Amino acid sequence: MGRYTGPKARINRRLGFQVYEDAGARKAFDRRPNPPGPPARRRKVSNYGLALIEKQKIKYYYGLREKQLRTLFDKARRMPGNTGENLMVLCERRLDNVVRRSGMTLTRPQARQGIAHRHFQVNGRTVKTPSILVRPGDIVTVRNRPNLKRMYEGVAGSDVTQRAEFLSFDQSGPRITVTAMPDFGDVSLPVDVGSVVAFLSR
Repeated sequence: MGRYTGPKARINRRLGFQVYEDAGARKAFDRRPNPPGPPARRRKVSNYGLALIEKQKIKYYYGLREKQLRTLFDKARRMPGNTGENLMVLCERRLDNVVRRSGMTLTRPQARQGIAHRHFQVNGRTVKTPSILVRPGDIVTVRNRPNLKRMYEGVAGSDVTQRAEFLSFDQSGPRITVTAMPDFGDVSLPVDVGSVVAFLSR
């Protein structure tokens, strides 16, 4: 799956969760939270279907392609500990998610676009890859350009509801410091990781 450009509210309704956070998708979901399609055609979802929905939540929420998700899954499986929890922690460590969870952007697509356009630096080095996995001690800053600093300072701090505890945010920079390795308790997406692991292990 490439980058999804279709109706975001439709995905939210299909998955029963607001994986897309922009205002239009949230309002549409609040108006019509039921799945798309005629009610008469809706059938009981099988276990396979439920597991697929949980997997799709992760893909859309973190903006992952199928190959990216399976690459992270293979890495999580080789790590010690619970595979499902490891998978979610790897997703949380992605640079685009860190920028979003700091409150510097309002959505993950917005964070990914800014990174791809070279708006951010990690430890003083300009980056353009949203999938970079951060480590404790990493510092994420906006490039030293007045227009970029004004843009992100205007957004920073406007939404702190999802600010992660493993991040320290300095709005004056703006500057993000990764203070610790995230754990499963820091994951902001409610998902049945057990069913996702079973699905990806098929």
